[in-house]
Amino acid sequence: MPNYKLVSRESKVENTVIRVGDCTIGGGAPVVIAGPCAVEEEEMMVKLACKLKRLGVHILRGGAYKPRTSPYSFQGLGVAGLRILADAGRAAGMPVITELTDAAHISDVCRYTDIIQIGSRNMQNFGLLQEVGRLKFPVMLKRGLSATLEEWLLAAEYIMAEGNREVILCERGIRSFETYTRNTFDINAIPAVKLLSHLPLIADPSHGTGRRELVLPVARAAMAAGADGVMLEVHPNPDQALSDGQQSLKPEELVSFMGELTNNTRLHTKASA
Repeated sequence: MPNYKLVSRESKVENTVIRVGDCTIGGGAPVVIAGPCAVEEEEMMVKLACKLKRLGVHILRGGAYKPRTSPYSFQGLGVAGLRILADAGRAAGMPVITELTDAAHISDVCRYTDIIQIGSRNMQNFGLLQEVGRLKFPVMLKRGLSATLEEWLLAAEYIMAEGNREVILCERGIRSFETYTRNTFDINAIPAVKLLSHLPLIADPSHGTGRRELVLPVARAAMAAGADGVMLEVHPNPDQALSDGQQSLKPEELVSFMGELTNNTRLHTKASA
């Protein structure tokens, strides 16, 4: 048995299914998580959330705490952003996910959101992983910028070893020598991790490519490779976004993609019947 004993498919053959509100992650039906990189202001967030819900999006995303490479970049609205995200989620009738960057913010993040995201920069912040491992709260763990599959799965083991079994993995691309894209999205990782682990896996082609025109083609590839869903950055006016506008879709760009997912789900259901 590998070192990641609890995460391993050898310790649990059947897929783990995580339920958040009315949403099931890992249960066979594809899940779409969408929203802006950063929470900016309430009116925009509520309108966008309601529009995404009408399109069929299942979970609303938005960052209240933004770990940025430059200290001069927008760092997020903090607790005010959490409140806006929660209000938007309630208005649209969707659960919400946001990134936790510091253990000091755990109580606020748990109060206002439904899923904790651990970002790639914190994948090996073992103290933070242990803290969220002591919670009974869904956690999405993003792969580190240069992490191997084993390192990623061992990071998930840190969470599960503390008692939290509600762990979702997120492939978001890795750093390579390629400069055309923000990262190199690792399609190989999706079927490989599904063989190695029972945990659900979400793909993030927004960070995986960093280019708006590549996001949906890579999302389709991720779903074909076996991902349980995708996480997409969506903004009503990407060119005016305070964070990651270059990789954000407009809501209307999701229409055909959501239709494809719905049709594929129906076909899968009919084939299974």
